[in-house]
Amino acid sequence: MITQEEINELNTLFKGVKPSGIIQKAFELNKEAVVTTNFRPYEAAILHAVSSVEANIPVVWCDTGYNTPQTYRHAETVIKDLNLKVSLYVPKQTSAHRDVVMGIPSVDAPEHALFTEQVKLEPFKRAMEEHKPKVWFTNLRQGQTAFRDSIGIFSVSKDGVLKVSPFYYWSDADLDTYLEENKLPNEFKYFDPTKALENRECGLHA
Repeated sequence: MITQEEINELNTLFKGVKPSGIIQKAFELNKEAVVTTNFRPYEAAILHAVSSVEANIPVVWCDTGYNTPQTYRHAETVIKDLNLKVSLYVPKQTSAHRDVVMGIPSVDAPEHALFTEQVKLEPFKRAMEEHKPKVWFTNLRQGQTAFRDSIGIFSVSKDGVLKVSPFYYWSDADLDTYLEENKLPNEFKYFDPTKALENRECGLHA
């Protein structure tokens, strides 16, 4: 188990390091790793960066069932172009069924916690229980939410997994350049049914 002191040291040492160097360091610490994605904007960057270092890394996609047609098409393109090894996790109830009994509750509604558990948290827990990673690559960035501002490149998840965010200090403009240089697509027509606001934490990370 990595200590907070070691996390702090890693965050100091790797603050100015390129994503590829951060990813290589994470694999040195432990090769039992996954990268998670929901194919939101800029996700092609983390998927490209990690799979460039380790082509066979398991990619965990937790699909809420409420993605836009554009997101699904984007996902198919990225998966094919990067030859990703995707493990898909979906809710145990279809969105069509849930739409009848619950719909998409507002964030203030009593049903919102149950909705988030069903469409996001339960599939994610199932994924992590099956893969049992020691390292979790994610595309969290500073400035997205108050919680994400506090964690740094390296952090530890609530389940004790080493969480690595190689693009943590990158801006949208930096990522635009990365996508362009690596001929990677992007897609902005993305919908997260568990959030009312873009800067709201979804529950997987906090």
